[in-house]
Amino acid sequence: MIYRVLQLYWFLTFRMILRVIQLKQKNKPYIAHFRVADKKEQTLDNHLREVAAIAKKLATKINVPEAGELIGLLHDFGKYSSQFQNYIKSATGLLNPDIDDDYVNTKALKGKIDHSTAGAQWVWEALGKVGKNGEGKLCGQILALCIASHHSGLIDCLKPEGVNGFKVRMDKEDEKSNLSECKHNADAIILEQAGQLADKPLMSAILKQIKLLTQQEQHGQLISETIKHFYIGFWTRFLFSCLIDADRINSADFEIPKNASYRNKAVSWIIAINRLELFLTEQQANDTPINAIRNTISDTCKNRAQDAQGIYTLTVPTGGGKTYASLRYALYHAKKHGLERIIYIIPYTSIIEQNAQAIRKVIEQVGEDYSWVLEHHSNLEPETQTWHSKLAAENWDAPIVLTTMVQFLETLFSGGTRGARRLHQLSNSVIIFDEIQTLPINCTHLFCNALNFLSTYTKTTAVLCTATQPLLDQLRSSEKGQLLILDENHLIPDVRQLFDQLKRVEISNKTKPEGWSEEEIAELALSEFKVKGNCLVIVNTKAWAQALYVKCSKTVDADSLFHLSTNQCSAHRSELFRRMRARLADGLPVLCFSTQLIEAGVDIDFASVIRFLAGLDSIAQAAGRCNRNGRLDTATVHVVNPSKETIDQLIDIKVGQEKTRRVFSEIDGKALLDPEVIALYFRYYFYDRADEMAYSLNEKQAGRIDTLLSLLSNNKSNIHREEPLQLRQSFMTAGNAFKAIDAPTQSVIVPYEQGEQLIAELCGLSTAFNAPGYYACLKQAQKFSVNVFPNVWKKLLEQKAVHEIHPGEGMYCLDERYYSPEFGLSTEPVGKTEAIIL
Repeated sequence: MIYRVLQLYWFLTFRMILRVIQLKQKNKPYIAHFRVADKKEQTLDNHLREVAAIAKKLATKINVPEAGELIGLLHDFGKYSSQFQNYIKSATGLLNPDIDDDYVNTKALKGKIDHSTAGAQWVWEALGKVGKNGEGKLCGQILALCIASHHSGLIDCLKPEGVNGFKVRMDKEDEKSNLSECKHNADAIILEQAGQLADKPLMSAILKQIKLLTQQEQHGQLISETIKHFYIGFWTRFLFSCLIDADRINSADFEIPKNASYRNKAVSWIIAINRLELFLTEQQANDTPINAIRNTISDTCKNRAQDAQGIYTLTVPTGGGKTYASLRYALYHAKKHGLERIIYIIPYTSIIEQNAQAIRKVIEQVGEDYSWVLEHHSNLEPETQTWHSKLAAENWDAPIVLTTMVQFLETLFSGGTRGARRLHQLSNSVIIFDEIQTLPINCTHLFCNALNFLSTYTKTTAVLCTATQPLLDQLRSSEKGQLLILDENHLIPDVRQLFDQLKRVEISNKTKPEGWSEEEIAELALSEFKVKGNCLVIVNTKAWAQALYVKCSKTVDADSLFHLSTNQCSAHRSELFRRMRARLADGLPVLCFSTQLIEAGVDIDFASVIRFLAGLDSIAQAAGRCNRNGRLDTATVHVVNPSKETIDQLIDIKVGQEKTRRVFSEIDGKALLDPEVIALYFRYYFYDRADEMAYSLNEKQAGRIDTLLSLLSNNKSNIHREEPLQLRQSFMTAGNAFKAIDAPTQSVIVPYEQGEQLIAELCGLSTAFNAPGYYACLKQAQKFSVNVFPNVWKKLLEQKAVHEIHPGEGMYCLDERYYSPEFGLSTEPVGKTEAIIL
């Protein structure tokens, strides 16, 4: 009996002590985040003030630091609600399900507690009624929109069906947004700071910028109402970017404090300049006619770097040394104007890896405590924001960034928060667009308008590099905007003379009405290979590359025969390039069959090239792989048309072929690579496709037939019958509809050499997460991944050839039976000598 009494006594005593501890926990400051590693809490007031400080600094780029500070201060204002606090305390063990009445089922509530509306409503209430002509409504809507959207991506101001989506959000009932409770619970310092910021000086600063955005002319060109609205919407996205990055930085640095020591490293451009100049001096010892021309181009770019900021072209024939010439311009230009970073936008990952290696060789040195060069071209990041992706995501905070055109366009226009986070990094920068002619045709007007914005309003310089300059300064529709390039903005003024000096190849039009059979093409390739010692054949489809490879494998030694396509991971292709370059340098035979991945920017030199009929710009790029270093007096690029080719889904190639045939039939004695002939081709190519340039949308995507440009500007096709709207953009609908490529791809890590080990490591790190190790492993995995289109992805799933590395993360690996040493990824199990045509 005594034992039972003592047992009950100790139980009640323990229960009372535990209850006291829990009550003390409840009375602690409001929590924003909880670090599992050491049970440390980040208080809400600290998080809000720290994010406000970062956002204020970032928003200085568009001259509204107070706006950044205010939205940073209020973005998580809704976390002052008991609903959110009970949720986070239950999720982290601060509330006990056995004894705490406030404990909640966090799994059931995940993603359902709204903590972003309250801060947006606060701003809307504070500014929405200020001003006689709706000025406060415009300012309030912009700021409230950023806050309300900081987890979802920018929401629709005007929904597809015509509903005022912004009003619906601002009218959300108090019991769901918890605004009244948050006002009552909020730290006094937060409310005081917010009250001081939400005043007329803040409105005046915003309205000053809006006035600049809506001026009647830009560089002497009249600005349409469509473009004015586009600019205001894009400015809002820029401010949104400042908030997203500030929030993610602060959250990630709380989770891993040492991250902060690696951010925002100030660099001295003169260090990089001196290293580049030393390298170029050493290179000049190789005195050849072509190198002399390359040096002249480089010197011209250096001299022009002292010019004002703006949009420039750098038109140089293939093999003219654009990589180092553009780097030289960018370094001197960044130093002259005090810019923060240099960003290379490149169409293909293979060129990124090549150029990054070239730049690192010159700029980086062993032992430095930071990296100058950042490559960002992975599609392995999951779209949903998890702690894994937050910690591993790049925000382009590096002196020199190399990324893809896909990533760049997604930063400008995609939905969600991942891409938008990087937008503000484009300001105070030099952006080098390599091979600008590869810009997707449907993104033309969006791209031009965004680039005009960046150049005019965010202290950004852009350089459009290519051997085949598209006519972006001559687009017909002023209503949709155009890229205005003044005559003096061509870095190389006498392009015609330069092309004559660097002429190393002739284009031979061998197309015929009936087309070329597989047997005939193989015979031509083998003939050129035997006579010239090496030959490159560039085709339009993976099926043709594999078929020709298999046919010639019967007569060509295996060491001399190569196949390239995007079914191979970049590490695989890099190894093949290394072997080919070594053999070519040693005078050994090489016969290569490749898709078009080899033709733009790849530094390789063949004595003969055969190119399947395509756009004239593609043929010109293919010519850049022929006699690149001028070892022969003149070489030949043979253009052939296969008798059978499945390209109905490859619209750009199909239209390019049609326009090239027209040019072939019209030119009279002129060389096909002449700048005037290239300009003629682009006039046909662009003008016939003018209706595609605003990014057309169907009813499923937008609720009606419309364009993405319309959704991101005045949205005039969307009927709205309520009170007038300040902002009409359907941001979320547009973001969800936007895809930088027609068919979005799924990335899968393949078991090529080191890839197998990386897959095993990622699987282990996913279950016992270690952020630095996971991050390093993910970066390495970029080189061992293949991007596949939906039809191929479906086949892989049906075959059970892919496996998700960790449930919910969206990263997949490939079964080793589905990766061929010759052809890469396959939809069927393959042996070492099997050819599976996708």
